[in-house]
Amino acid sequence: MDTYTAPLRDIRFVLEHVTPLSELTALEDLAHAEPELVAGLLEEAGRFAAQAIAPTNREGDEQGATLVDGEVVTPESFKRVYQQYVDAGWGAVQHPPEFGGGGFPLTVANAVKELITSANMAFSLGPLLTTGAVYLMVHHASEEQKRTYLPRMVSGEWAGTMNLTEPQAGSDVGAVTTRAEPVGDGTYRITGQKIYITFGEHDLTEQIVHLVLARLPDAPPGTKGISLFIVPKFLVNEDGSLGERNDVHAVSLEHKLGIHASPTCVMAYGEDSDGAIGELVGAPNDGMRLMFTMMNDARLGVGLQGLAIAERAYQQSLAFAQERRQGRGPTDAPGEQVPIIEHPDVRRMLLTMKAYIDAIRGLCYANAHALDLAEHHPDASVREHQQKLADLLTPLSKAWGTDLGVELTSLAVQVHGGMGYVEETGVAQHFRDARIAPIYEGTNGIQAMDLVGRKLPYDGGAFVKGVFEEIRADVDGLPDACRDIGAALAAAVDELATTTDWLFTRRESLADVLAAATPYLRMFATVVGGWQLAKGAAAAQRLLDAGHTDAYGTGFLEARLTVARFYATQLLPQVHGLAPAVMAGADDLFAVTAEQLAP
Repeated sequence: MDTYTAPLRDIRFVLEHVTPLSELTALEDLAHAEPELVAGLLEEAGRFAAQAIAPTNREGDEQGATLVDGEVVTPESFKRVYQQYVDAGWGAVQHPPEFGGGGFPLTVANAVKELITSANMAFSLGPLLTTGAVYLMVHHASEEQKRTYLPRMVSGEWAGTMNLTEPQAGSDVGAVTTRAEPVGDGTYRITGQKIYITFGEHDLTEQIVHLVLARLPDAPPGTKGISLFIVPKFLVNEDGSLGERNDVHAVSLEHKLGIHASPTCVMAYGEDSDGAIGELVGAPNDGMRLMFTMMNDARLGVGLQGLAIAERAYQQSLAFAQERRQGRGPTDAPGEQVPIIEHPDVRRMLLTMKAYIDAIRGLCYANAHALDLAEHHPDASVREHQQKLADLLTPLSKAWGTDLGVELTSLAVQVHGGMGYVEETGVAQHFRDARIAPIYEGTNGIQAMDLVGRKLPYDGGAFVKGVFEEIRADVDGLPDACRDIGAALAAAVDELATTTDWLFTRRESLADVLAAATPYLRMFATVVGGWQLAKGAAAAQRLLDAGHTDAYGTGFLEARLTVARFYATQLLPQVHGLAPAVMAGADDLFAVTAEQLAP
């Protein structure tokens, strides 16, 4: 049965023992996020996700979003649940109190996002974009713009979007041609077309605030000539009420493999006039830098999507494996039928899913934890260090989390066998929904290029080597019962360090570096995932040794050790197989022509 149970114990364990919330609540800005308060918040979020949102997932997939007379219609259940979402204040959790937000750490807010995304990925995309738009505007909008838009965006009464992509400019954002002509009164007339705009038009909120990249008349070419504009669906009157309709419209919806209930829109600006009215955010030609604030927030959010949908698919697979009876187990008599969870290969698939899910959760939460410290720590040197760590982890979270989201939902189909390939069980939807995540918010190949091109060179390479030393120090501090986990992790980080050194020797050969990028990111993320699991295993062992098992239960703590050991001995060793691909260079990639590749 396709139901969802919020994994609150797993989340609480990570927040208490792997990426400790206590390090954040020790800071003055975040002291109010006390453990009891956060526990209650997550429990209620889990209840809301499981009971209210999760039942809409299948209906949303079947009904989808439709364009009717120029207006987007979402499934009826979405309207009901979204209003409950707004009434409960879930969209406001992480935002500043001065705009009506809860001021909670991003680490806590991302745990809430995980729950909501597991419940219904298509539904979660609207709030994800609004959260990112708020985050950008908090950091870069004028005070007047903040007063006009943020209170109702923070509450969720108004939605936000990100408008980058154009038909001729996909990942190459510097090729955008949307125009912004100054009117003379401080506003601009925006003309052009954007594609693949998630929740670009919908009926969940009365107002949609579009953040749009466009070019001023005298803008230089490329990304250095892009400016950022606020283009609302409805103009806002001086008293805050909604005024006339702006000339921004959805002209079509994409027909997609998955996330059917999330409207992916082609948006036209100024099609019926001399331009939609927009307001400049920040300085002219600084739009790409400002937009990266929203993009990086969204990249971590998309990494969480891989985690969240894998968790949903895993839960369904585990339930199916316990119910489906077929064949006999290794020690059963002929003619007997046992639940398929008794078959070693099914156990292997379930443990693979569980181990990777725990590893991705550790990585994504560590990423958010670093961002919280970078934002709130009083020591400037700590803020700088944590920002670099967050920058390093973001491409890992986004790319590895979403690649595994696809792989693990595919495994979920495999666990179900033939029943997984038909739509009745619902597990095929998770696979279809997951497939978009490695593509949007910067394809995973772009994340890999960002890692090797921008992040590894921090401090001339000293920063990433410092991260390796931190992993080694944690290995040295593992309890004796975790030594097998530590040995595997130590060997893996040594292999990663070797390939990192090779990349630095090849800096002058851009082709070699870029050819290595994707397998290198996989290596790096696999090691970091193992690091997070090792920290969790150490914490579990210490709790067992001290007899402090009441909070989690002995079985849960023992399972943390088993899962970490399975990862260390059966999944982590893949880094040794990836190393030759990293250091192979680009020669073979370019040794054949396109004509030779043709049939």
